[in-house]
Amino acid sequence: MTTKSNLTRRSVLRGATTMGAAALAAPLYSKSALASSGEINILMWSDYLPEKFIADFEGETGIKINYTGIGSNEEIINKMKATKGQGFDIVSPTNNRSLQWEPLELLQPFDMSKVNIDAVNPAMAKIGTDAWNFGGEGVHWLPHIWGTEGIAYRTDLWLPSGDAPSYGDVWSEENAGKTMGRAHSMMLGAGLYMEASGQMEPGSVWSAYSDEETMRKVWTQIADWTIERKNRIKLIWNDADTQKNGLLNEGVIVGQTWDGPPLALKSAGEPVHYQAPVEGAMAWVDGMSVPIGAQNMEQIYAFIDFAYQQEPAGVAIDSHGYNSPVLGADQYSGDTYKKNFAEAYPGDSLANLNPWPAEAPWYAEVRTEFVNKFKSA
Repeated sequence: MTTKSNLTRRSVLRGATTMGAAALAAPLYSKSALASSGEINILMWSDYLPEKFIADFEGETGIKINYTGIGSNEEIINKMKATKGQGFDIVSPTNNRSLQWEPLELLQPFDMSKVNIDAVNPAMAKIGTDAWNFGGEGVHWLPHIWGTEGIAYRTDLWLPSGDAPSYGDVWSEENAGKTMGRAHSMMLGAGLYMEASGQMEPGSVWSAYSDEETMRKVWTQIADWTIERKNRIKLIWNDADTQKNGLLNEGVIVGQTWDGPPLALKSAGEPVHYQAPVEGAMAWVDGMSVPIGAQNMEQIYAFIDFAYQQEPAGVAIDSHGYNSPVLGADQYSGDTYKKNFAEAYPGDSLANLNPWPAEAPWYAEVRTEFVNKFKSA
């Protein structure tokens, strides 16, 4: 099980902050070995494969990528359940969803002899061996992209009152009608703010993952508090493009967002900033998994090999705004990425990250009840 105890704030980023330290092994697949070698069908988060990454991969390997973008873990799970694990070669679950995937039996283990796992942050690689070794059959998940959820805002229209914003800024009367978030994580962020401001017992949000009775007690408090303030929320987003559009075109001045979309806007010169809030940003690692119905096995390992090379991984960083687990990838990112990263996580922000805990199926189901209650209020 992946929990806060074995996916600690510091361990998640230990490799990420020293990316240039490792000497990487040679690629496991040569360019000639897979030239003109068919197609690969990928179900992945909507902004994770920039056009240049796809073009460079196709040019080097001759493998055509059929890319289906998604915006939530629920989409991935529901598609795989509906097709019984057929139709895609790679899917991209988030690290904390292992407890939901294991009983579905829709994923197959990797042949780790074909994966250059030494190329990536060891703390992130360990997630696969610890939390995704289903039935003792081997690793069912590899790290691909990591990032956080925190606070984005329009620097020309609003600034935090202190050195860092707060999850509470999304719900404040001052910003009413000008904020946004994703329902379930915005509610969790509200809970962290309630703890920090003395409106909820410290540790409540994390204790809710332990059992259903505790979860219902904590989330009843959160739901009541957020429903009372729901009319202050301008927009509920569901993917990267919705976040960008909210900040650029929908009148949003403050939002609880992923790091990638606002940092991509910032890199493009828009008056947008993203920063870890005082309560701590939520950290996640999205991975690569192989469904049981995958058809293009050699192409899968060619894709992983390419994704784990420093230069393609580093160049992609500049486009999507997230972070790579590949050691040394940041050497191939531009100065803008490095500047954005430093400004997003100033001071002790990296030491204060909150990794998303593992979610049991019962937790996800009960949370959906509260989210639906909030949305329909």
